[in-house]
Amino acid sequence: MNLIPNIPAKVFSFSAVAIGYLLIDDLTANEQNALGNWLMLVAQVLSTNAFYKQVEAERNGTTQSVPNDMSHTNKTTSTSEEETIIMMQKMINALTKEVNDLKAKYNV
Repeated sequence: MNLIPNIPAKVFSFSAVAIGYLLIDDLTANEQNALGNWLMLVAQVLSTNAFYKQVEAERNGTTQSVPNDMSHTNKTTSTSEEETIIMMQKMINALTKEVNDLKAKYNV
């Protein structure tokens, strides 16, 4: 299962910021808090599991190879750049829609 997109780390991080801002207006403060806590719990489970796998590998005298900046894929640089552009365009479109919705809501 490949849930992590093949995009630069900064774009991947920015997508989380964009999604967070998009969710703000659709949720109450309590819902935001509940969802945020749930997402943090998911992140802690993933981090704990990944760390423990490293501990097990160290105890067994083996190391897991870590992909070097997307070198684990067979995609060309141009394909990766195209995916980055598409992802950024989607984020821009979503943020533009959110801005326009706010302008309409507040008659700006």
